[in-house]
Amino acid sequence: MSEVAIKRALLSVSDKSGLVDLGKALAARGVELVSTGGTAKALREAGLDVRDVSDLTGFPEMMDGRVKTLHPMVHGGLLAVRDNPEHAAAMEEHAIGAIDLVVVNLYPFEATVMRGAERDEIIENIDIGGPSMVRSAAKNHQFVTIVTDPADYGTLVAELEATGATTLEFRRKCAAKAFAATAAYDSMISQWFAFADQQQLFPDFLAVNGKVPVELRYGENPHQKAALYTPAGPHGRGIAQAEQLQGKELSYNNYNDADAALELCAEFAGGEPAVVIVKHANPCGVAQASTLLEAWNEALACDSVSAFGGIVAVNTELDGPTAEAICEIFTEVVIAPSVSEEAKAAFAKKKNLRLLVTGDLPDPRRGGLLVKPITGGLLVQTRDNGAITEADLKVVTQRAPTEQELKDCLFAWTVARHVKSNAIVYAKDGATAGIGAGQMNRRDSSRIAAMKAAEAAEKYGWDQSRTVGSAVASDAFFPFADGLLAAAEAGATAIIQPGGSIRDEEVIAAADEQGLAMVFTGMRHFRH
Repeated sequence: MSEVAIKRALLSVSDKSGLVDLGKALAARGVELVSTGGTAKALREAGLDVRDVSDLTGFPEMMDGRVKTLHPMVHGGLLAVRDNPEHAAAMEEHAIGAIDLVVVNLYPFEATVMRGAERDEIIENIDIGGPSMVRSAAKNHQFVTIVTDPADYGTLVAELEATGATTLEFRRKCAAKAFAATAAYDSMISQWFAFADQQQLFPDFLAVNGKVPVELRYGENPHQKAALYTPAGPHGRGIAQAEQLQGKELSYNNYNDADAALELCAEFAGGEPAVVIVKHANPCGVAQASTLLEAWNEALACDSVSAFGGIVAVNTELDGPTAEAICEIFTEVVIAPSVSEEAKAAFAKKKNLRLLVTGDLPDPRRGGLLVKPITGGLLVQTRDNGAITEADLKVVTQRAPTEQELKDCLFAWTVARHVKSNAIVYAKDGATAGIGAGQMNRRDSSRIAAMKAAEAAEKYGWDQSRTVGSAVASDAFFPFADGLLAAAEAGATAIIQPGGSIRDEEVIAAADEQGLAMVFTGMRHFRH
């Protein structure tokens, strides 16, 4: 059946936005309105005639409203196949009237959880009758129109205005949307039971869902398609929720790189002004200083070549002078908790630059799961939210680090945990001096980082590379002494690494021979 006239509608919504206007539009076309509880009250207060569901079923709402629509008079009217003689006979025998339109959205389970409600209240906000009606109507979309999203009210009314009926195409789209809505709803509930109520880390069934897709221009490469989904259910805020003040739409790679920049920048939340520059999801310059402009200059000096076309994140309000400096090179995306009017004016001159405001920075120590698809399965792990403090460090060399070396070690370690493995980070005076990322061996990472630092010294006319007198962080242990010796050759004086290699004694001996100070963290930070 292509078109279905709407003669009776059942409305029961928690989100009442647009409800009255929809009710008036239906009533104006002679549609009988059937409703429940607060929805019926809102419609009556608007002057509309409404029939109670209890009048339809012959049973009152009972058990605090838990039982009201779970009845054959409702579901028979929804599920009957209208052109099936046996179904039609059953409807006539039991005086079941057809319901042509269902407008339902579900109890606010997510909002109840998010505001920290007690367990009993959360349980009461698990909708039963609503999803049952939605699924019944959606299954029988050949004859029944199901609308679960207020955003679709306008399209519904437009269809009725055109022909007095709904098209099969519209009903099919609404049915698909309805099943997605109930799937996401049940997923939220299952996740709450598993993670919050039962304190499970890896439940027997892992529901992964997203909503409101934003289709992107393409994926990592132009021949790939891509979209951005945000989680359905409680979740943290990040790049996906940031407000874009200007610039072109974000690409798949922009989102990925911006997320990497924000996650590293969040490590410095509440501290001195910090600037993070990221290229291809790896930091290429990071610095903290007394002013944001100084931090920008120091971060840029680490690797100004890679910074071209990069992503910049800052940990404090972005000011005008820093914005002007950033505009001096080609930058894809700038991310900040807030942006001054002077900074907005500076960036306005670069119309293609994307400017994102995040508000609060995410908590780098938050929990949660990371999901990575592989052929035939999903790899799931907890977030790498482990952290070390100065008290956790173990001095393993004859020489202990000085106070400044220790400070530089911890700074380098913070950056290294956000660099793709094998990761080597040189840092000095609160700024990265050289970064080696993603190599197949640690020695090459050490050499690449030192090479970049030497290039920077040549470009800026420094007397020597900033790796001289620096601290070096390695995301995992040195399996051989060669990586450490490469760092010493570049002029590093202190090393921070996890330790744990069967050759630790050999590496420690090499450090002592070079006069280096070295500390072990006991914690590794691979990032693939």
